Amino acid sequence: MGVGTAATATVLEPTALWSLAQAAASDRVRFAVIGTGTRGCELLRASRSVPFAECVAVSDLYDSRHDAARETLGQDVPATRDYREILNRKDVEAVLVAIPDHQHRRVVVDACAAGKDVYCEKPMSHDVEDGFAIVDAVRQHNRILQVGSQRVSNIVYAKAKEIWDSGALGEVSFIEGSSGRNSASGAWVYPIPPDASEQTIDWNAFLVDAPKRPFDAARFFRWRCFADYGEGLSGDLFVHLLSGIHFITGTNEAPRKAQSVGGLFRWKDGRDFPDLIETLYDYPNFRVALRCNLNNAAGEPIKFYGTKGTMELDGNTLTFVPQDTRPQPEGYSLLGWPSRLKTAYFAQWYAEHPGAAPGTTTVAEGETFTAPQGYSDVADHEAVFFEAVRSRKPVVENEHFGNATAIGCHMANAAYFRGSAVQWDEASRKIGA
Repeated sequence: MGVGTAATATVLEPTALWSLAQAAASDRVRFAVIGTGTRGCELLRASRSVPFAECVAVSDLYDSRHDAARETLGQDVPATRDYREILNRKDVEAVLVAIPDHQHRRVVVDACAAGKDVYCEKPMSHDVEDGFAIVDAVRQHNRILQVGSQRVSNIVYAKAKEIWDSGALGEVSFIEGSSGRNSASGAWVYPIPPDASEQTIDWNAFLVDAPKRPFDAARFFRWRCFADYGEGLSGDLFVHLLSGIHFITGTNEAPRKAQSVGGLFRWKDGRDFPDLIETLYDYPNFRVALRCNLNNAAGEPIKFYGTKGTMELDGNTLTFVPQDTRPQPEGYSLLGWPSRLKTAYFAQWYAEHPGAAPGTTTVAEGETFTAPQGYSDVADHEAVFFEAVRSRKPVVENEHFGNATAIGCHMANAAYFRGSAVQWDEASRKIGA
């Protein structure tokens, strides 16, 4: 990092993973997708950029999503409502799991028991107990699991980690991040397809272990709004902010403490979760403040405040601005000093700081880094997973990383709904007061 140079704008080149992928494209990983809704189809689309990955089957509880998956792939593949049929297939080495949070534990544990490696969408768990059940299953069956918070594989975040590791930021005691949306879609008020019914959707399989209730298409398609199935803003958006921060800082543990405030101001449609939440987290060496707001679209910046510099990530662009840490003589408080004392002070100060005479030192300017136009960290993240399936080498966002991040999300919600700060007790594996 050229901290002493003038401001520059650098385009980061994609990782070397692609050359590796091209070199061994014949060694294919055959996978299936469990859950082909919006996110599942996004994963399918991105997988087409990974030349050594081949989708051989899909599963979803809603029949029309079978067609959506085939159209996304551009080819016909077997489709089923029952994910267990996919796990029974000998030609499936790995599965991409893109289903509601409350189903993660059951499907991931079953997949591990069936000998499949798993890419599980974020957050990894619906509650603390689910998270540790997944960790145990991965270890017991010696599987590879990668959680789907793609910023961990983003080349801009890799640059941010490089800056963090270099010490260019100095001591960082505070990090803040936010994520804002200002639309019905951003608030998960998705349109309900006209053919949605008990005939086209396996409602009982959707509920699984959730409380039984009559068919409700809104709950099926807008599940993130409801605590029976999702984790609201924390599980959908905090998880991206936290996973990025954990990756950059080398953190692989849950926060020690969380305090939340917020409320439901606009989207009063029967949902369980707030449309605004702010959480302050305590970590051993720094504090993190996160905010998610469904009432204003102000981007998704993350800022790191260090004694030597400030680093901001917004989308696929990173900006680093050094702090002016040059020695400076006192100015403000000397306004109450008479001239003779000021003169004596300045004479002594410059004698003690001979290299700080006016005009003799300069301040480094900031630098900006951005990913190439059209860059997709989703494709990179999938490529990392598929390569791990081939090589058996560990991934960064494994079950332990994903569990720690998910616990942070659960803590945010617990603090909000309890109306008081909560703490993580590692010994008991519980969120307590």
